[in-house]
Amino acid sequence: MTTSETSPDTLRQIDLTKMGEGRYRATNQRGGVLPIGSGADPDFTPVELLLAALAGCGAIDVDLITGKRAEATSFAVHAQGDKIRDEHGNRLVNLQITFDVRFPEGAAGDQAREVMPRALAQTRDRLCTVGRTVEVGSPVEYVEAPR
Repeated sequence: MTTSETSPDTLRQIDLTKMGEGRYRATNQRGGVLPIGSGADPDFTPVELLLAALAGCGAIDVDLITGKRAEATSFAVHAQGDKIRDEHGNRLVNLQITFDVRFPEGAAGDQAREVMPRALAQTRDRLCTVGRTVEVGSPVEYVEAPR
């Protein structure tokens, strides 16, 4: 399969509808709903959603890897980046995802702490679909629906 082909196993999609001035609703195929805003209300902006997606994708991967050794006693992730405008247009730079994960004392906790650097590297280098897409890059095509 080429990168331009899709199948039921590879296709990911959402639908977005306007709810009001600067407010939209994203709906996934499972019925989940997420409000998106322009920044004038408490709804997440698209940039904040990208940061949340990076943090969430990495968190799922790291939690799965370390959780095989010990359940975290606390698990927090902070995502940040600088929004700039330059010759490439508007974009985020200096993206950083910081994990503050604590494990219990004892052998299992020691194993989880020991695997943490490898879990972060695997997440960064191959597991997190969101991070890999941002880092590797993929063309984004904006098209008008046929009438």
